Amino acid sequence: MTTSARPDEKIAVYFDGGCPLCSVEIAHYAGQRGGDALDFVDASDPRTSLGCGLGRDDAMRRFHVRLGDGRVLSGAAAFVAIWETLPGWRRAARIARLPGVLPTLEVAYRLFLPLRPWLSALAGRLGAKPHRGGERI
Repeated sequence: MTTSARPDEKIAVYFDGGCPLCSVEIAHYAGQRGGDALDFVDASDPRTSLGCGLGRDDAMRRFHVRLGDGRVLSGAAAFVAIWETLPGWRRAARIARLPGVLPTLEVAYRLFLPLRPWLSALAGRLGAKPHRGGERI
């Protein structure tokens, strides 16, 4: 099963623009070939509409994407949706779709989440800058 949008539909990618680590990762995806098929939305800006079915608290706790058909995915499944969209990441998406891989990635993601604040602070000390202002990348 594929989760990628049709070519005329952008995937909304919700991220914490106040997080230096998250901002670096999102800038990396935005700079990839095919990144123009993704619409990066700073969920940390209260002026930004997140659309139906996604609350700001949820968007700040876990990584989310909204597919062109309106479905919202989070965690590892959200990353795989991005990988399916970016030509340079499609091999990773195919691997993630092998039996047992996506659940393993989700477990790894859940283990990462408590470390995110510490890793983000470290990234900031190393020079990573948060994406502030609510504008889309």
